[in-house]
Amino acid sequence: MNYHGHVTVGGPPDVRELPALVITKVAVGPYDNNAYLLRCRDTGEQLLIDAANEPETLIRLVNGSLASVVTTHQHGDHWQALRQVVGATGARTFAGRYDAEGIAVPTDTIVDDGDTIRVGRVELTATHLVGHTPGSIALLYDDPKGHPHLFTGDCLFPGGVGNTDKDPKRFASLYGDVVAKVFDRLPDETWVYPGHGKDTTLGDERPQLAAWKSRGW
Repeated sequence: MNYHGHVTVGGPPDVRELPALVITKVAVGPYDNNAYLLRCRDTGEQLLIDAANEPETLIRLVNGSLASVVTTHQHGDHWQALRQVVGATGARTFAGRYDAEGIAVPTDTIVDDGDTIRVGRVELTATHLVGHTPGSIALLYDDPKGHPHLFTGDCLFPGGVGNTDKDPKRFASLYGDVVAKVFDRLPDETWVYPGHGKDTTLGDERPQLAAWKSRGW
């Protein structure tokens, strides 16, 4: 596998080719956001996760039709390019039920925990994770010919869960959701694609769970 997931703002995207899905990762904007373009190999249909910034970069990456854009959560750095991308492509917008009102572009499809979002013949499962924001969603592609792939927004990174502003209740909620809905359900081979920075795997992060809980962030 040539994919490594180490991308930089202004640099080239990185491409991962799976049997049924092509994943292209690019870094954009002043906050080093990751955007992920998913393309079904059978149909060519495309879905973008987080139109974060640099609309020209993302539209060029799409290079054709775009069926949908999923926004992982309401924080503004994850949707700065959403209006321009939707305007250029006509893509349908998706967001979690409890974050949709915080996104300045109208959400066409509200997403609940366990909902399926399709890109061509590929199915993604949404998981509601509470704490970084009230309505953050992660997207899981459980590759039938490989291991799972999880797009976590700002809920899980290498080295910890997302920012909860040192609020113990929010941290307990996010940590609890990430453990129960991610680590307790998915194998170590699960590849994690976060909203900023480098990728990781659940196996790399699992040994640190107790330390995360102890430190409270």
